[in-house]
Amino acid sequence: MKIVIFGSTGMIGKAIMEEALRRGHEVTAVVRDINKLKDAAQRDKLHVHTGDILMPESVADAVKGSDVAISAYGPRFGAENELSEATRSLIEGVRRAGVRRLIAVGGAGGLEAAPGVKLFETPEFPEEFVTLARAHEDALNVYRDSDIMWTVLSPAATIEPGKRTGVFRIGMNQLVTDERDQSRISVEDYAVAMLDEAEDPQFIQARFTVAY
Repeated sequence: MKIVIFGSTGMIGKAIMEEALRRGHEVTAVVRDINKLKDAAQRDKLHVHTGDILMPESVADAVKGSDVAISAYGPRFGAENELSEATRSLIEGVRRAGVRRLIAVGGAGGLEAAPGVKLFETPEFPEEFVTLARAHEDALNVYRDSDIMWTVLSPAATIEPGKRTGVFRIGMNQLVTDERDQSRISVEDYAVAMLDEAEDPQFIQARFTVAY
């Protein structure tokens, strides 16, 4: 497949890019600063495209001719409101380019930790991340109001570099926890789940989550 990735220089985006290349897909990484992926020319099937996720015409130009667009875009702290703006731009750009699928990295904060209680509403959730969690929920609602073939993949409560096992559990809008009541996933296995969904769509116009 031809896959376009926004946010490929971040921790999660880079893992998604590496997983896509590992599977033999042709990958285009969209960046504002091409120097952030200056070694890309030496990678087989990896292309770098300069673009701006906040501009629909730039998005359309980047994704034209691709099979799926993946967004791992994350706003800077203090600019969380840009997430909804970027989401609207992505949707419009994908629509203009005629690309059928858009998959986005979501947040864990909006998952239900208990019936009717979102994770970011619990006392344990770090206060400094509440604004970002709300921004991810606002972006999710933008997707829900659209008519494109979107999917949002929310990580576990804790996501960090680790091992690629390919073994994890899948949930929908509820936080997935293990026998010790922990919710975690490695960045590598999150990327596996993302590419599994890209290759074999199971959650069209829905949010799902993965955890051990």
